[in-house]
Amino acid sequence: MTSSSLRRAIVSADDFGMSLEVNEAIEQAHRNGILSTASLMVAGDAAEDAIRRAKTMPDLKVGLHVVAIEGKSVLDQPAITDEQGWFGRNQLRLGVEYFFSPQARSALRREIESQFRAFTASGLTLDHANAHKHMHLHPTVGRFLIESGLEHRVRAVRSPFEPPEPVEANDTLGDRALRHWIGVLRHQIRKAGLKTNDWCFGLRWSGHMTPERIRGLIPRLPVGTSEIYFHPATAQDAMMKRFMPGYEQEGELAALLDPAVREAFDRYGITRIGWADL
Repeated sequence: MTSSSLRRAIVSADDFGMSLEVNEAIEQAHRNGILSTASLMVAGDAAEDAIRRAKTMPDLKVGLHVVAIEGKSVLDQPAITDEQGWFGRNQLRLGVEYFFSPQARSALRREIESQFRAFTASGLTLDHANAHKHMHLHPTVGRFLIESGLEHRVRAVRSPFEPPEPVEANDTLGDRALRHWIGVLRHQIRKAGLKTNDWCFGLRWSGHMTPERIRGLIPRLPVGTSEIYFHPATAQDAMMKRFMPGYEQEGELAALLDPAVREAFDRYGITRIGWADL
């Protein structure tokens, strides 16, 4: 946690490499908007295209978006994936298996290490790490992500803690339970000597981080470092329609390109930074 009285923000995008539509949006949002950071799915259908684009954008900071749910694996291990090499969608079932099954834990460790190796092989500099659907809140996933990350010189890991007040939400029982697991993750991060953010925005409005919402959020950002993450795309492909029905990816891209959003950061004295600045 930061002791600074300043308000700072990391503006990031998840799912880099998922599809060409996502990659195109991330490139547009970085070149013409406020996006500074992206998290790469190394086994995504468009991962090679994402890596190629990233190498033409030296100021775009790229980290690893570890996939342990609802996505493609690198190793295709039957203990944790189906016959197509995909992780399941049932978070509770996967969580139980990752915690209690020695076979699943062993396969998961190998998979996460292989994803870090694939990122290193890309030639990109590893800026940070997080997990798809925030699965690193699971203590086993978080531990393996941090252990492999340290071997590959990761410096920062996302803490997905979204306070309710800035997004005008109630503090629910689920929020309180989530804070427990965030505390576990932050303990793991601190013990490893890594850095993390204070706050994270994009959970409650996931898929709906539209220009109007972001312009309203910026003046309400709390003291400290907030990561504001997006899921931009130029259009929805078939996979997005299956896994992200109802998401407004084009609206999220519009927020990243909106001059009024950029101006709001300046007007309210919020400095846009990267993970290396923590």
